[in-house]
Amino acid sequence: MKKIGILTSGGDCSGMNAAIRAAVRTAIRLNIEVVGFRKGYLGLMKGDAIPLDTKAVSGILHRGGTFLQSARSPEFKTPEGQQKAIDNLKELGVEGLVVLGGDGSLTGALALHRLGLPVVGIPSSIDNDIPYTDMALGVDTALNNIIYAVDCIKDTASSHARAFVIEVMGRNSGYLASISAIATGAEFALVPEREYDLAEICQQLRARFEEGRDNAIIILAEGAGHAREISDSIKDAIGFETRITVLGHYQRGGAPTVFDRLLASRFGKRAVELLISGNSGVMVGLSCNAILATPLEDVIKGEKRPQDEVLRLAEVLGV
Repeated sequence: MKKIGILTSGGDCSGMNAAIRAAVRTAIRLNIEVVGFRKGYLGLMKGDAIPLDTKAVSGILHRGGTFLQSARSPEFKTPEGQQKAIDNLKELGVEGLVVLGGDGSLTGALALHRLGLPVVGIPSSIDNDIPYTDMALGVDTALNNIIYAVDCIKDTASSHARAFVIEVMGRNSGYLASISAIATGAEFALVPEREYDLAEICQQLRARFEEGRDNAIIILAEGAGHAREISDSIKDAIGFETRITVLGHYQRGGAPTVFDRLLASRFGKRAVELLISGNSGVMVGLSCNAILATPLEDVIKGEKRPQDEVLRLAEVLGV
């Protein structure tokens, strides 16, 4: 293999740049040329490629997001779009591809693999809902961002005797909400995986209020309910002054943590090694601190990471 490509797709996350850097440096050490496709699969269909060398990836290790950028591409989901991508890769002389992204991005990687292109995926999603990896890129940084914000808000909640409903990302996964609630000592974590009784929550908050604990933090995964409805219910039932904070895309950005920088470097290096060894159609993942490869078929068909253990811990700790 003389030339490989790399792209980032779907939602951005901190650590992507570090993974790109590691992949490029590994490939160059092995005398392999590297190109990066801008804006994910959209750039792949347009043939929008730039050469990547050590200079191109210098100074990006500490930056969040992805300097290759990302974009949605409905056209790539079609057989015609995928064939267009394959044709562009052949024209550019690209013999293998590293894909960074979440479930949809890895599904696209599997489609290219089935068309005969050697592909290796790198799990990159702050929801941490990708099977066959203990952690995906960006999760640790997102959690640290959330915890910093919640700690700041708790100061105001305490000073003004208020309840705060803090909405974090997680349309189908409550990982960020449950972990950050445990780590910050929040009163409640509301997640899509578990039903909750808003009236019961209000009753418990009222009991706390009568005991003299006059502030509260409720962390809400975006897919678990409506922040305004929850906030109004608390105010009506208890009399708390309530406020809403939606952290939004703040969670996904910022300099990657040490954990994410190291994980990204390990993922990027291993992805290139797998490509050149002929091990295609796989995703690298972290398992008990080892980097393992799992067939993309199994990843896409696999069940989302269960949150049972985390949720049990939250229950024991009174979250």
